[in-house]
Amino acid sequence: MLVEDTEEHALLVKRVLEDGMLRHRLFWVKDGEEVLDFLFNGAGYVNETEYPKPDVILLDLRFPKVSGIEVLERMRGEERLEDISVAVLTVSDEREDILRSCKAGAQSYIQRSVVIASKEERVQSILDAIISLALSPYR
Repeated sequence: MLVEDTEEHALLVKRVLEDGMLRHRLFWVKDGEEVLDFLFNGAGYVNETEYPKPDVILLDLRFPKVSGIEVLERMRGEERLEDISVAVLTVSDEREDILRSCKAGAQSYIQRSVVIASKEERVQSILDAIISLALSPYR
């Protein structure tokens, strides 16, 4: 699952993931409120078969209503969501954001500028590494 409010960034990440090792269905939601609706099967995501629990979430931090940190905290407070791997993918390089993300349960923290500015091959290897780490049985 990709949680990203900037369409251009979302399309780049989606293309790289779909062209690379990700062969499963990829869901894209645009903010913290929408990802919580998805995870808790609220609003337009009531059907759990159509909207299954994701294995991995690539999560931005900055959203107007519900921040990425709040999403992480809500997820980690819910037993059935604890096993979802989360990689923060954001523009922030603030030490506090990194520490709060890790404390809230993120497995990785990647600055979006590294992904956006890199050549497509490098983007693919970065995202492949995130997904591999997140899906590792040893996490």
